[in-house]
Amino acid sequence: MSMSSPNIIIAIDKSNQSDAVKLAAMFDPKLCRLKIGLELFTAEGPAILEVLQKRGFEIFLDLKFHDIPTTVARACTVAADMGVWMINVHALGGLEMMSAAREAITKTSHRPLLVAVTILTSHNQKNLSAAGITMSMEECVIQYAQNAQQAGCDGIVCSALEAGKLRKKLGDDFILVTPGIRPDGSKPNDQKRVVSPVAAITSGANYLVIGRPVTDADDPAQALLNIHESIKKA
Repeated sequence: MSMSSPNIIIAIDKSNQSDAVKLAAMFDPKLCRLKIGLELFTAEGPAILEVLQKRGFEIFLDLKFHDIPTTVARACTVAADMGVWMINVHALGGLEMMSAAREAITKTSHRPLLVAVTILTSHNQKNLSAAGITMSMEECVIQYAQNAQQAGCDGIVCSALEAGKLRKKLGDDFILVTPGIRPDGSKPNDQKRVVSPVAAITSGANYLVIGRPVTDADDPAQALLNIHESIKKA
């Protein structure tokens, strides 16, 4: 993993190709990668990946696969064949499922990075308790992260609030992808565990997933540049 590569991933949360391409055109592929999630992929399918890749962007396909091991393995193979840079699975799916996903992508001609989602940054302790999870937030994230590493994943998706402790436990080569990034003064929206870009990087995050603070800005391209500058200064 090269830390000279763009460490900001812009979430393209649009419902159609026209709006997605219009937004993506505001950014320089040298300054960011793009995250394509459930909404846009459901609306447009694999075609949107090809359109954005032709514009020079590397794609994080954020579909959070979680199913029986065979189904997830096959889905990951298909995603790899679409040439995406990174894919993800839910760590809650367990060791067998994550191992099957990792094994599947090693057999493909284009091997994407595989990361496992620990706990969504829209969740807090109350959400975990309501779901019947008795561990604390920190204990749960650490357990899921260690399972992902044991299964051979390249990294995890986690809150930057946990990045410091996870970096110490998991080593320098394990990738930490952190959503819930909010520059100082930004609204949290539906995120419950938010961190500034500078705090995330200094805590040990490798990649920052940023959506509305950039995409809803009056000048998205400048908003992205401002975040880059804040990180450089730090």
